Amino acid sequence: MMTFVLVSFLYSFTVSGQQFDKARIEAAMVSAMEWQEAHPIYALAPTDWTNGAYYVGVTKAHQATKNPIFLAALKIMGYRNEWKPLYRRYHADDITISYSYLYINTTRKNLVDLKPTHDFIEEHLFEPNKWKNVSDEDKTEKILWWWCDALFMAPPVLTEYANHTNDRKYLDAMHKYYMETYNLLYDKEEHLFARDTRFQWRGNEDDLKEENGKKIFWSRGNGWVLGGLALVLDAMPKEYEHRSFYLNLYKEMAAKIKSIQQKDGLWTTSLLSPESYDHGEVSGSGFYTFALTWGINNGVLDKAEYAPVVKKAWTALSKCQQENGMIGWVQNIGASPEPATKDSWQNYGTGAFLLAGSELLKLK
Repeated sequence: MMTFVLVSFLYSFTVSGQQFDKARIEAAMVSAMEWQEAHPIYALAPTDWTNGAYYVGVTKAHQATKNPIFLAALKIMGYRNEWKPLYRRYHADDITISYSYLYINTTRKNLVDLKPTHDFIEEHLFEPNKWKNVSDEDKTEKILWWWCDALFMAPPVLTEYANHTNDRKYLDAMHKYYMETYNLLYDKEEHLFARDTRFQWRGNEDDLKEENGKKIFWSRGNGWVLGGLALVLDAMPKEYEHRSFYLNLYKEMAAKIKSIQQKDGLWTTSLLSPESYDHGEVSGSGFYTFALTWGINNGVLDKAEYAPVVKKAWTALSKCQQENGMIGWVQNIGASPEPATKDSWQNYGTGAFLLAGSELLKLK
């Protein structure tokens, strides 16, 4: 493991009267990344969605701090991966890693080979595949992005790639498929996304529900969506004709997420049934903290209303970091609410922690 010198500026900011030392936040972020780099993990391959989400966090950490340790980790990862996404070009998960490639490309001209990313995007968006135009109503995989997690995995990459190429066709294609997912999975009463069609209510006796009778909304699933919205809006041109849709959806979800934060500052894995698991969970909570703080920093959310929420959330997230830097209380890979423990960790949980810290550092 390479040793780096952490250069921090010793200044602090106040949120609702509570001092947050920026040097400590950055140090916590460095410690989390160092631990994660020393403990690599992935589901399918180093280019899969778990690493993709983790390195989105590393990317934002470098953008916020300019600390060379984060950029070094990004470059090592990129060279190791030969700048390739994963191989399933029909699958949004497999392009997530390219978010970091696109950022690394901005740090030095001609460093990154973006052809593999280009080829993936062209086929994913514009060629037929097994998840487009499915006529079987009983299938879960009936549209390209049939699960809500996909709204983090692909749209931020496509928005950044549209900027990189200065070609709006990628933004328009992203919007087309985003609307399919929104129309299929967004609950306009609860202002949350079903993870996939299994969790939609159709008024039948076999509708899935929690023991308290409420709908099942997965915390990390909605964290993927809200975090992805912040990334998309951050990169989307202000003049883009559909920007207002994303902004309104972001505000609507942000208000809902604010209203169901738990007393400890975190969010539980089942958003409307906190009694199902009596503890908070870090990956969903980290994405919410990132997204809400982004809204404050960009004048989208009212600081007086939302700053106490993110302050409370960051305090709780910090307590989930162990002395060695590991981020615990992360639900393992899954597709519905499940419990976590203080010793359960995943790379995407570290990524969510880094994302949250990257925006907290900017809060004034």
